[in-house]
Amino acid sequence: MNLSIIIPLLNEQDSLEELFTRIDTVCQTNKLSYEVWFIDDGSTDLSWSIIENLKIQHPQIHGIKFSKNYGKSQALHAAFEKVNGDVIITMDADLQDFPEEIPELYEMVKVGNYDIVSGWKKKRFDNVMTKNIPSKLFNSAARKVSGVSLHDFNCGLKAYKKQVVKSIDVYGDMHRYIPVLAANAGFRNITEKPVQHQARPYGTSKFGTERFVRGFLDLVTLWFVSRFGGRPMHFFGAAGTVMFIIGFLSAIWLGLSKLIDVYIFKIYGNLIANNPWFFIALTMMIMGSLLFVAGFLGELIIRTNREHKNYHIEELI
Repeated sequence: MNLSIIIPLLNEQDSLEELFTRIDTVCQTNKLSYEVWFIDDGSTDLSWSIIENLKIQHPQIHGIKFSKNYGKSQALHAAFEKVNGDVIITMDADLQDFPEEIPELYEMVKVGNYDIVSGWKKKRFDNVMTKNIPSKLFNSAARKVSGVSLHDFNCGLKAYKKQVVKSIDVYGDMHRYIPVLAANAGFRNITEKPVQHQARPYGTSKFGTERFVRGFLDLVTLWFVSRFGGRPMHFFGAAGTVMFIIGFLSAIWLGLSKLIDVYIFKIYGNLIANNPWFFIALTMMIMGSLLFVAGFLGELIIRTNREHKNYHIEELI
């Protein structure tokens, strides 16, 4: 099969039929064998009924229905396990992405041999203050921290080699950083393509400005995990060692100072506890020890099989 198209959705009943019709037309025109995976992430409207009706008429349609809203990352995780196409394309269900971009994205992966081609909404039709400006700031920070030079990490329209989606583990809210996860896994032939964007014709956005806060926190997590995820003791152990040494040397200095005052200068009555360095030394040694413990626990945790499939599939077609 040439192509697998993954479409996560939440309450998008008005756009599904038009979206599939356009996808089918594009793929038929370009003679691409394809499958479409709709992942219903807990919709409360008629989205799943529409998917079931479309399936009756079009065998290339498949659907996954979650029992509740788990998030886009879990939706992609579920679909990545199922897809069979040589090239995988993800896109949003709200018709802001253009299915007409599919053939060029497919060619860039299949013929251009890119691991990932990420869409870049160069001209956006979103609210400037709540989406455009925060998005530019977020993408700038993501480029600097991750080292992956993309202008639009949030664009849902992306194309992947099959090996990429089968090799990475998408969890939490990490769907924004799939190119970063892929780069960390060794897939570094990543590029971007300017794509068309339009205002949402139906419904309302499911994402608010809080996603940028979550995105920044996820970015910090990704930075740490990518550098120390396999060797947490290198981070916690190094920090713990430095802090413990500072505290231990401070304690020795306090002890020697007390001995010098008593036996050389015959000064009595100055309690070590009256010196601020006593509390600094004590705190540093305690924190150093705790960081060591955190490092050991981290080493134990990464030796267990972490399972990110924390969602329940209610129905599969």
